[in-house]
Amino acid sequence: MDVAVIGLGKLGSPMAAIFASLGHNTIGVDMVPATVEKINRLEPPVFEPGLKELLLQTGGRLRATSNLAEAVQNSRISFVIVPTPSEKNGSFSMKYAEAAAREIGFALLGRTDPHLVVLTSTVMPGDTDAVFIKALESASGQKVGSNIGVCYSPEFIALGTCIRDFLHPDLVLIGESDSASGKLLADFYQTLHQSNPGISRMAIVNAEITKISLNSFVTMKISFANMIASICENFPEGNVDDVTKALGHDSRIGAKYFRGSVSFGGPCFPRDNRALARLGMDLGKEMALPEATDKINNSQLDRVLTIINNLDPRGLTVGILGLAYKPGTNVVEKSFGIALADALAERGLPVIAHDFHARIPAVMSMNQDIEFTDSVEECCKRSDIIIVALPCAEYGNLPREVLCESKRPKVILDCWRLNKLSDFADVAKVIALGTGDVQKVANKSFSPPLVQPFKVS
Repeated sequence: MDVAVIGLGKLGSPMAAIFASLGHNTIGVDMVPATVEKINRLEPPVFEPGLKELLLQTGGRLRATSNLAEAVQNSRISFVIVPTPSEKNGSFSMKYAEAAAREIGFALLGRTDPHLVVLTSTVMPGDTDAVFIKALESASGQKVGSNIGVCYSPEFIALGTCIRDFLHPDLVLIGESDSASGKLLADFYQTLHQSNPGISRMAIVNAEITKISLNSFVTMKISFANMIASICENFPEGNVDDVTKALGHDSRIGAKYFRGSVSFGGPCFPRDNRALARLGMDLGKEMALPEATDKINNSQLDRVLTIINNLDPRGLTVGILGLAYKPGTNVVEKSFGIALADALAERGLPVIAHDFHARIPAVMSMNQDIEFTDSVEECCKRSDIIIVALPCAEYGNLPREVLCESKRPKVILDCWRLNKLSDFADVAKVIALGTGDVQKVANKSFSPPLVQPFKVS
């Protein structure tokens, strides 16, 4: 199949590389010259594990250009994966998607051979029809459903695991303008997927609703687990892992994304949850569930700040392990580690941090001057309070020898319970978030207060 991928960002680049590596002639389109040049040199324009190796497997079937019309005219299917940034009210902007639809339409003007346009960017329900298809039809002079077909088919993937998620999806979602378009896309996907996923074909608006509903449901599950974790912290033998593991065995609940810890972040979960709330509000519906999910998520920072405050951190250095929003990526959007580092520095505490991939993006996004270390060992050595803020496997084996060398006991706050903290009991005060360890430092008052007292809202 000859395909075009319009937008070679964090998701578009892996998508194009996968298509080409599996035998499809693929033309990538991007307006950033440096991105085009890197793809043509088979160099990753974005950070994504495995992307470099995948590009080297494309066998001459992948090239990139800034000429969208050329790409569309030489393709049977065009995938549009451009940004749909959040508006202030929580809905998604269609300005880039609309512009892409218009350019595709101009490229198809006067053509009679069939062409399928697949929108994969997350959009508000109704916008594929009202904005994207409208622009496509206006520019092409043709009605969708004849020579031109449209599918809305968002991917359910996560940064850091894009390639695996593309190849092994749990489900494939296809919103189709017509049955022939949906079948063509389903047949194409079957050349890619190695997990034999279920394919759900439906009206476009139902696919749009499904996309933001799925992410909102997952975030609700995360916030519920965090709520249970905060309850467990009030009992000496409380342990959220015991509770969620038992609950997860019930097939009605399941274990995925059911692990009490800190707030969720990233470019998708928070905004999709808010978008569902916005949609309901615009329709005059009560949206208590996504609103409560967002409220619980936003409270997690204060929850951890309160624990740190009760440790009496005056004059102590806080080390934060993990600044990306999840392991295996350099993306720091809505990252808990970034928010925590900024909050502590604002309150006058010296903060040092470590992350395997996100150092430069973290520096660019932080409001405060945070010092970075090159290794986990150095961060632990120079910190009095060590906070495991990200569930990286490497943070699950803290260097005991470094802790033993310290002249004064350190504190370990493991937000993800990665370490067997009993192994450190003789060299540090250990606190596992979501357990009764938190009660040991709760409800203490210290005088004088911090340089700038915490305001826990």
